[in-house]
Amino acid sequence: MKNIVLFIFLYVFIVSPLKAAEDWGQNGHRTTAQIAEKHLKKRVLRKITQLLDGQSLAVASTFADDIKSDKSFDKYSKWHYVNIPAGKTYEAVKEELGENIIWAINKCTQKLQNKNTSKKEKQFYLKMLVHLVGDLHQPMHVGRAEDRGGNDIKVDWFGKHSNLHRVWDSQMIESYKMSFTELSEHAQILSKKEIKHYQEGNPETWAVESKNIADALYANAENNRNFGYKYMYQWFPVLKERLQIGGVRLAKILNNIFA
Repeated sequence: MKNIVLFIFLYVFIVSPLKAAEDWGQNGHRTTAQIAEKHLKKRVLRKITQLLDGQSLAVASTFADDIKSDKSFDKYSKWHYVNIPAGKTYEAVKEELGENIIWAINKCTQKLQNKNTSKKEKQFYLKMLVHLVGDLHQPMHVGRAEDRGGNDIKVDWFGKHSNLHRVWDSQMIESYKMSFTELSEHAQILSKKEIKHYQEGNPETWAVESKNIADALYANAENNRNFGYKYMYQWFPVLKERLQIGGVRLAKILNNIFA
């Protein structure tokens, strides 16, 4: 009986908080995916729903993180980020970088466009694509290699130890206390002109956009590492915009693939 009580105690006070944190971290991806669905052509959405056997893009969006617990998928870990050295262009260093998020998005796109790709493979590459486009718009996934995209930049988040990457991955969203459906429903209303503007470019140019924001975040963290209400006020509008732009651009990619 004592062992059962101890197990329940450990689950409630240790395991449950960890799962809650993971769920909030996933909400960014779910938000971007649900926004993308709103911008899909009807016939494209039908094709995608059929390919995913009825699963929504929001549910599929966390697949690339879910598989991290399986070591057989370790080879895909480099697909989640890219580190472009200061003063360099992606084109100049892409050969030495090898597999990275830009490379992976292009590969997923090619696989989905190939008529010889099996349904099972297409399901895999679609789920990866949905996730990776979200990651590309999280600035710290295009951060510096030397600090692992901000993971080694220690900060305090409302008085508790954290790091710059975690703040952007999950803690700002968690502090905002909205579900992914609420975040997507309350996204800014965009005009056709704005949507067209955001959809211009490609994964390479979008990565540069994220890198520029990451540079500003690094500079900000150097001056003050005690993050709280002021940081939320200054940067959360940027985070929400990145979620929405990622969704709009993901829709563009999917509309082109499945049109």
